[in-house]
Amino acid sequence: MTRKKYVLVGTGGRAEFFYGSLVKHYRDKCELAAFCDINRTRLEYANKLLREKYDHPDVRLYSSEQFEEMIRTEKPDTVIVTSVDRTHHTYIIRAMELGCNVVTEKPMTVDAEKCQHIIDAVKRTGKDLRVAFNYRYAPHNTKIRELIMDGTIGDVHSVHFEWLLNTTHGADYFRRWHRDKRNSGGLLVHKSTHHFDLVNFWLGSAPETVFAMGGLMFYGRENAERRGVTNFYQRAYGSEAAKNDPFAIHLDKNEHLKSLYLDAEKDDGYQRDQSVFGDGISIEDTLGVMVRYKNKAIMTYSLNAYLPWEGYNVVFNGSKGRIEMKVVERAYVNSGGKKEDEGALSYKVLTVQPMFERAYEVEIETRAGGHGGGDPILLNDLFGDRAPDRFNRAASHVDGAVSILTGIAGNVSMQTGAPVRIADLVQF
Repeated sequence: MTRKKYVLVGTGGRAEFFYGSLVKHYRDKCELAAFCDINRTRLEYANKLLREKYDHPDVRLYSSEQFEEMIRTEKPDTVIVTSVDRTHHTYIIRAMELGCNVVTEKPMTVDAEKCQHIIDAVKRTGKDLRVAFNYRYAPHNTKIRELIMDGTIGDVHSVHFEWLLNTTHGADYFRRWHRDKRNSGGLLVHKSTHHFDLVNFWLGSAPETVFAMGGLMFYGRENAERRGVTNFYQRAYGSEAAKNDPFAIHLDKNEHLKSLYLDAEKDDGYQRDQSVFGDGISIEDTLGVMVRYKNKAIMTYSLNAYLPWEGYNVVFNGSKGRIEMKVVERAYVNSGGKKEDEGALSYKVLTVQPMFERAYEVEIETRAGGHGGGDPILLNDLFGDRAPDRFNRAASHVDGAVSILTGIAGNVSMQTGAPVRIADLVQF
């Protein structure tokens, strides 16, 4: 059997999730041929991980300006895109134009213009674009889809969805490149794309109209000054002020983070450990959104990035009853610990309250792996033999688009103060 050939662009914190699984579990089906990145030190560290952690030979290395040369030389079947969000569209579109299928980390891109370019490129080239939405595959999230599909609470009329990011994980978005909205689209795009995709998946529908409000209310220097903070620093490394700051991350105390970022600074100047109470933060940490879907259901959504625990509460109100779920996730820092801890569950409870009947708790399958057991199923879907799936969890470029368009519309709404119609942003 001929193995499918893969190359990967963007060897930062999210990359190993894909290439590590590919070379560890799918060598009989997949060949990893090359890495591409803007940073030479990070490229060489990725090869070191291949050798020492996965017993895999080095792959060829290409700089970001050699992306097209890499594709022409390696002739991959599929390009994996795990670069900074604002660059996703560039690599996705060029890879498809050069004849490759693409797997991209979420979000697919960060604004409506780039989203339209991707949609047009898929249509023009006929290539396949997959978006890596692992939350769909988590057994507790799939169970909600099953309950709704099977008519357990009838027609769903409203959803209330509250997502909590804590002072470990939530703070991390304000230390890194994500803090610049031009890079990430803000949390409504970079993070909430997961959540909006889940609602689309659960309801079997798509957003129609979005209204949003939000702001930077906790992080950032101005907010810290208002609370009486006087001791500031620019970055944690080498700072006395950061030593006792619970919001600081110390790259030199974690060998993986040191190798990925601190040792790589000499190549591009990127600092992974900036103060969350510094200047230059342009994303929101407090967000509220209302959405009407094509099936006429409405959602109220809340995201806060500085709370005491991590997880979510979601409620569905239907014509025959109500579904409630509470999930508590373990705290983690991207690339700062075990991969299986990312999105891992500390607590979960799923309850159905039928109309005129006694409420009951729904048993949820427990699976090993990150994101509540969803990661291994997603990775098998991407690199292994995809099994028939009545829930249709494999996310296409259309799924990737409609998930980010809720957040993109929310960003536009925050700027204008008006509701935004998805149909006014892009044309499918």
